[in-house]
Amino acid sequence: MPRPPLDAAALRAALLAPAGPLRRLDVVDASPSTNTALVAAARRDPGAWPAPAVLVAEHQAAGRGRAGRAWETPPRAALTVSTLLRPRLPAAVLGWVPLAAGVAVARALDDAGVDARLKWPNDVLLPAADTAPGLGAYRKVAGILAEVVPGQDAPAVVVGVGLNVSQEAGELPVPTATSLALAGAASGAVPSATDRTALLAAMVRELVGAVGRLERSGGDARAAGLADEYAARSATLGAVVRAELAGGAEVVEGEAVRIADDGALVLATPAGERVVGAGDVHHLRVPPA
Repeated sequence: MPRPPLDAAALRAALLAPAGPLRRLDVVDASPSTNTALVAAARRDPGAWPAPAVLVAEHQAAGRGRAGRAWETPPRAALTVSTLLRPRLPAAVLGWVPLAAGVAVARALDDAGVDARLKWPNDVLLPAADTAPGLGAYRKVAGILAEVVPGQDAPAVVVGVGLNVSQEAGELPVPTATSLALAGAASGAVPSATDRTALLAAMVRELVGAVGRLERSGGDARAAGLADEYAARSATLGAVVRAELAGGAEVVEGEAVRIADDGALVLATPAGERVVGAGDVHHLRVPPA
């Protein structure tokens, strides 16, 4: 069945100011990586990209995940979107921006009738019928990559989201991934469950709103209500995990017990608490549902 394109006119009507939160929205047929393209554009001509701004591609051939991992999506099968933000936040709490993005994606999927969970720091998961190494009884449906763009006045942050929507099993980048369609969203009672235009509009509104809440609280995620909401949606908190620290410096195992004020993950280990600011986290044992 042909996959329909995004309705660019409907997106502009819904998302561009004054009716919506965005100041610029570009929909392109293809991009090697929307994050790479938007970061480069914001550096080259900041004035042309007032925040919040969005770049979305119908097809992404060289998407980037954590640690430079590359992935590709079939045309019109996923949402590959990057949002430029200029959050008025202390640098010490910018680690909460990708976590807020995870909450935003999960909220948008709530509207689509899908029960999503968050894996620290940048994955969105859906329940699965069996277990997978590092994920437990979940599969990855979306990934998030946040990049800071230095500026003269204040840094910008580009938040990229890749959400699998209608891919079939053979079109997924890895066996531990899933799509909304494979997870049964397409057969659900909510018409917008695999409508990429509706999902994108909801996701952008939720992301801008979540970061706005963080700004209004001065970067205090608990006061903004984000810390509690993240914890309630987390598949990582309460699980025994293995954290491979950035750069391969060390591997730490322990129970994930909380998210720190700066967005770091706190593990309880036999040697005491350890704070993980960046790295890959693998779920080893999850608590019973």
